[in-house]
Amino acid sequence: MTDKYFDKPISKQFEFDDDVVSVFDDMLTRSIPFYTQVQNLTTSIALRYLKEGDSVVDLGCSTGSTLIDLAQKSKVKLTLTGIDSSQAMLDTAIKKSNVYELDIDFKCADVFDTELNADVVIANYILQFIRPQQREILVRKIYDSLPEGGIFLFSEKVIGKDSTLNKHCIDLYYEFKKQNGYSEFEIAQKREALENVLIPYTDTENKLMVMEAGFRHCESIFKWINFETFVGIK
Repeated sequence: MTDKYFDKPISKQFEFDDDVVSVFDDMLTRSIPFYTQVQNLTTSIALRYLKEGDSVVDLGCSTGSTLIDLAQKSKVKLTLTGIDSSQAMLDTAIKKSNVYELDIDFKCADVFDTELNADVVIANYILQFIRPQQREILVRKIYDSLPEGGIFLFSEKVIGKDSTLNKHCIDLYYEFKKQNGYSEFEIAQKREALENVLIPYTDTENKLMVMEAGFRHCESIFKWINFETFVGIK
């Protein structure tokens, strides 16, 4: 379904409710630059670290697209788990995975209250919605859940360290959204709805957070203006 969620005046902060779920996949591909390519990169990197019987946990799995892509590409048997706090998102994920007859476990849960034991943890565009202090606690929990050599793959919207350059990057991002059919009104509405909900870190702050959690290495593997993908290695 085409995303028209912000073409009318909003009355609340952004949340992943039923209305958002119904247009979520379209929203992602039209709002996040190179979303499909980043998803492909995430699963391709993950598969190079995974072997028969390993497990993958996708935090904030939404409609399950990343795990479905991973399951379809994998040549070995994996235990795949998607965790999300929105049952509406998971209902869609379950329907999609059933179409492809894939064995993926989807859990409606708070990531802070769930065991994460895995060989690979994925969290694409999720940490940015968690308050900074809690964000750092979650990254430490992810570190503790991984074995030695396990990896943490995550993507984030980032903020620049130079204010002028950062403004130019934001302007270019809005141009990207206009090219994908969003109006000035829709862009302004979403910006207002996300105020104080999405709190981005700089590239350096993201890497420092991961290293301080105990990871021995953190590297950026993709960046387009103010969107970036990282790999943390335990």
